[in-house]
Amino acid sequence: MPFDPKLQRKIMGHFATGVTVVTTGEGAARTGLTANAVTSLSLDPPLVLVAVDNRSASRDDLKSNKSFAINLLTLEQEEVSKRFATPGPKDFSGIGWKTAITGAPILEGCLGWVDCKLHEVLPGGDHEIFIGEIVAGECQEGAAPLLYFAGKYRRFAE
Repeated sequence: MPFDPKLQRKIMGHFATGVTVVTTGEGAARTGLTANAVTSLSLDPPLVLVAVDNRSASRDDLKSNKSFAINLLTLEQEEVSKRFATPGPKDFSGIGWKTAITGAPILEGCLGWVDCKLHEVLPGGDHEIFIGEIVAGECQEGAAPLLYFAGKYRRFAE
């Protein structure tokens, strides 16, 4: 008997995660998605992974661009997370961004970011697993991370 997906979602929703926006594309073809299924995979070579829902319009863009950036959001970037979590075209207006090596947009004010070239795509049930090789990255000190737990945005307790 298969495990109840609603129960799985509830259980795994109790695993606190950071919140990221994964971006790809250049010029008017920029896009992104909010993701918390993100992990550092390997230090040698430097690999990260992100799981992307098969229904996401950004999934095909990640494949065709062969690169992406993972932007680690700060507590002050909850609205950015919400903007990129909604279906449809992504609006970068009012959000500062730059590029590093791959051309993927790197959002300003993030806690940190990694710029990745696509290394491999693997099947993962109703998601695909994008493995990226890190080619550049940065982090800032002193900012609080945006967290997600039990269906809500959260903050660290002091």
